[in-house]
Amino acid sequence: MTKGEIAKRNFLNGYNCAQAVALAFQEETGLDGETLTRATVALGGGLGRLRETCGAVSGSAVVLGLCFPEKNKSEIYALVQELARRFKEKNGSYNCGELLSGVGVQTDRSPNAEARTSAYYKKRPCADLVSDAADLLADIIASEK
Repeated sequence: MTKGEIAKRNFLNGYNCAQAVALAFQEETGLDGETLTRATVALGGGLGRLRETCGAVSGSAVVLGLCFPEKNKSEIYALVQELARRFKEKNGSYNCGELLSGVGVQTDRSPNAEARTSAYYKKRPCADLVSDAADLLADIIASEK
């Protein structure tokens, strides 16, 4: 199973986009699932449902920092920017609101998370976006190791 497939499964099991990606890299980060889940919960919905940077990209940034503790800030920033560039190239944006409105999803900014129903999953591209982010992240990690 690819990291993208794992992240997609995580999302479809109720985790937010950042959590779904981060949990796919639990082994690589060396952290337990509960710690990763709590550390990335606020990144969902484009940072606390503000619909800014896609949580899949933000969760990927967290993983990069955890996987490369020997790298300095500038080196991590370069990896994050490369991941964001590739994600945008593939999906047209890395902004949550733009990604959702591009498929006609209302971009509600209330702090209240939506119920995870079949309609919720059907109307949004997030499962595929977390898959894309995780696969891109896996490629970057592999190229850096």
